[in-house]
Amino acid sequence: MVAAGVHIVPLMSSPDVVALVVEAEQLGYDYCMVADEGFHPDIYACLGAAARETERIQLGVMTNGYTRHPAVTAAALATVNELSGGRSVATILAGGSMVLGPMAIERRRPFRVIADTTTVLEKLWSGETTSWRGEHCSLDKAQLGMGAQDIPVWIAGRGPLVLGLAGEVADGLICTVKPDVGSAIEIAERSAKRAGRLAPKPMYLGRICYTAEFLEGQRRTLSYVLMDSPRRVLRSLGLDEDDIVIVEYAARTNNPGHVDPLVTDELLHRYQITGTPKECEAEVARMVTAHNLHAVLIDALSMDLDENLSVISNSLPIIKGTLT
Repeated sequence: MVAAGVHIVPLMSSPDVVALVVEAEQLGYDYCMVADEGFHPDIYACLGAAARETERIQLGVMTNGYTRHPAVTAAALATVNELSGGRSVATILAGGSMVLGPMAIERRRPFRVIADTTTVLEKLWSGETTSWRGEHCSLDKAQLGMGAQDIPVWIAGRGPLVLGLAGEVADGLICTVKPDVGSAIEIAERSAKRAGRLAPKPMYLGRICYTAEFLEGQRRTLSYVLMDSPRRVLRSLGLDEDDIVIVEYAARTNNPGHVDPLVTDELLHRYQITGTPKECEAEVARMVTAHNLHAVLIDALSMDLDENLSVISNSLPIIKGTLT
């Protein structure tokens, strides 16, 4: 059976983040990932607290190499791993406009940043003293105080270089755009084959919009998704050349308002799993079979704890195919 995960965007209070992780474990979820959103509750403080309140669920982050030095990330994840008894997972991504824009951080060379970040994690988690020079970050006689760590590294991305890197070095690949999942996995699998290694476990992350309200809520963030996506992904969503030019201009000027008119109801349905609960269950099952997915992860991003608890409770049987 496909594994199930929760992806928390911590727009709520830190106690609510911890409560959501605890409830996810009690419901039977396998993974809980928390997004590193910068201006919201610190993910490592929250996961450290959650580690002491849970026993089984894998605890992970969705983080980037821009807002924290990768060595700091390595130490923080090692701390969560120690507190949780070895249940930590790292997901590295490029960092989106919603996170980097308010910090006035330019997303330059995202592939290089992700590549350097994964290298730093690997070197520090070996437990050895290491010196290494990368293009984005470096190490000078650095050694992790907690010793060697066995922490899976996943990569989330859409661009061909990042997907290729996932095939070369990652344990897992997270895809986020429904019509592009097959193409993204294929790029990573070709790269893994060239590298002579097993392909990363493929996973899908997104909202399961089993109500009209959930679908409308997705409208608020889809412009940012489009701005952070390569042309292959934009074409998979049905955008034509004129639309793509608008998206690229909005990305250069950090102005999602230019993209908002493109976010139609039709586009929302193409981007996300939508429909009645039974229709969503069937669509999840189709995707799991078609792409041999290891896990399906759903977003929990409301500021209201009760709404998030309802989402994760109602989504689990849809993912697992156990609706009655």
